[in-house]
Amino acid sequence: MARRSLRENLLEAGSQTIWNSGYSAAGVRDIVAAAGARPGSFTNHFASKEEFAGEVLERYFAYVTGLVEKALAQDGTPPAGRLRRYLDVITSKLEAHDWARGCMIGNLSLETAVHSEPLRLRLVDIFERWRQPFAACIAEGQAAGEITNAFDAEDLADFLLSSWQGAMLRMKVERNPEPLERFKKIIFGTVFGKETAR
Repeated sequence: MARRSLRENLLEAGSQTIWNSGYSAAGVRDIVAAAGARPGSFTNHFASKEEFAGEVLERYFAYVTGLVEKALAQDGTPPAGRLRRYLDVITSKLEAHDWARGCMIGNLSLETAVHSEPLRLRLVDIFERWRQPFAACIAEGQAAGEITNAFDAEDLADFLLSSWQGAMLRMKVERNPEPLERFKKIIFGTVFGKETAR
């Protein structure tokens, strides 16, 4: 079995360090030490901490994309049911970390968007890509009369992602799932509920 590259070790160690400490507190020395690498090896692979964090974000987003694709897969489940399935899957992932961890994309949005223009632009791009499969699922539900067509599908997808991030923020503060369950109850009782479809 081939050994993982030092670059991969740094990215894996950096992901855990950023999860545990946040971007600002995760120093390059901490990342290198966690990877078991030599001092100075970081700059052989990454031009800056910002570039490194951007790659960590992309790896995390690839993981999230896999969850999205599986949850929203067309398997006979109505579109609103597939949207709920995604939120329920994420809820179970959040429970595994005692409601304390949240979403790396949301965490880094809060922490870096004001101070790092490269990371802000990377996050803008990620949210744009993240929105697309949700918009497609919502549009399918609108065409079937199962989801309200009072709003554009892309706007509803943005609303879903933004509001869910807010619910996760409250979850981390309160250390319980009530904000997540409240969000699901309201959104599936209104904009994603059959009673609002027209």
